[in-house]
Amino acid sequence: MTPVIILTLVLMWQAVLVGYAFTLAGNAADEGVRAGTAVPRGERQGACEQAALEDLSSAWRAGATVECGGTGMVTADVSLRVPVLFPGTIDFPVTVHGHAGTVEEVKH
Repeated sequence: MTPVIILTLVLMWQAVLVGYAFTLAGNAADEGVRAGTAVPRGERQGACEQAALEDLSSAWRAGATVECGGTGMVTADVSLRVPVLFPGTIDFPVTVHGHAGTVEEVKH
């Protein structure tokens, strides 16, 4: 019975990591788009990427990609790799995506 309990706990922990990856990706996209809309278009990618990666730990940041852009509507797409049991070790070949968008602020 012990192996079944241990296997169940490992599978539940892995499910928690998948859910946490979705939460991190969505939050990073929100932070990135918030920062990207407050700067001029030429500086958008840098500000968006920096803000999106700022709150991620180094283990999650290593496999993260951030894409920002848009005219009129600022969007941010963040992709994170799902780790196997512990962030910073081996990653599954599965990537979770977070997307956020907002209307561009008018600058005078």
